Amino acid sequence: MNNTVKRSISGVGFIAAMLLGLLVNKYLFAVLFLFIMIVMMIEFYRMTMGDKYKWSRATAIFAGVILFVLVFMVAAFGVKVDYVGLALVPIIIVMIFSLYSKDKTEFWKFSHMYTGFLYIAVPLALSNFIAFKHGEFSGTLLLSFFIIIWASDVGAFVLGSAFGQKYGKKLFPEISPKKSWIGFWGGMLCAVLASCILKLTGMFEFPMVHAIILAIVMDIAGVYGDLFESQWKRSFDLKDSGNIIPGHGGMLDRFDSTLMAFPVGVLYMVLFNLI
Repeated sequence: MNNTVKRSISGVGFIAAMLLGLLVNKYLFAVLFLFIMIVMMIEFYRMTMGDKYKWSRATAIFAGVILFVLVFMVAAFGVKVDYVGLALVPIIIVMIFSLYSKDKTEFWKFSHMYTGFLYIAVPLALSNFIAFKHGEFSGTLLLSFFIIIWASDVGAFVLGSAFGQKYGKKLFPEISPKKSWIGFWGGMLCAVLASCILKLTGMFEFPMVHAIILAIVMDIAGVYGDLFESQWKRSFDLKDSGNIIPGHGGMLDRFDSTLMAFPVGVLYMVLFNLI
């Protein structure tokens, strides 16, 4: 199958799944985000650790699942936030497991388990607080965040491919040789335009100036998130984190920007009492 056709079909399927998870009900949302989180953690651990320490890796992923479920229960059903600390129990078990590892020459690889938990599980678990307001599920804000990031990706790709490879300077050539400053500004322009449209259509209830600033800070954070994942892949000489989405690579390749953009976006909104 032609790669463009393959990318288009899988892209449409991906967006359809995201819309279902974000707009139907809280249970579909939880299933979708748990699936995304688990796949991303599997990809990250496979990339950084190969086939070693399978039980410890599984325990770290289980810790991520527990964290997500507990935060979901807090946001959706008002369960006491104190229970979220229970998610640390599997992490402590991973630490104990590391002491019984027979091969101590690669003990440092256990640090990747804690990194994967902090890098992937924590931001996705905290996304529950974007999807719920006073216990009521509404994926509109979360969808709006995705729209800003997707618009940025499209703008960066189109303008970067058309002009960035021939004109201007590269953004971060030692990490991602194809990214350019033209692509960066194209992505930011599209992110701001998307955010303005979200405001005009009523999906954002705060003033336009905040919609514009929110798009800018999320776009910048998203670029750093993309570069951060690219640094990991370059360190292990990989092009993609996986191949679960035909023509698009792995799940981590698709959500790398959001892992930094979403926390920054939420922080901005909290600081200015927008949520």
